[in-house]
Amino acid sequence: MSKDNKIRMPSGQGGLTRYFDEFKSQVEFSPGTVVVLAIVIIVIIILLHYFGNSFLQ
Repeated sequence: MSKDNKIRMPSGQGGLTRYFDEFKSQVEFSPGTVVVLAIVIIVIIILLHYFGNSFLQ
């Protein structure tokens, strides 16, 4: 019975797309740079939450 209810998918790439073949960016960041920038942004947001009201008044 289970063989009668099989779902057949079209053959192809299986949903995989190779984007690096389509576009090459002129600006590239290393993974370490991305992590450091994310940490800096998080620290800025935390500081704005603590001290942001004093800047507005």
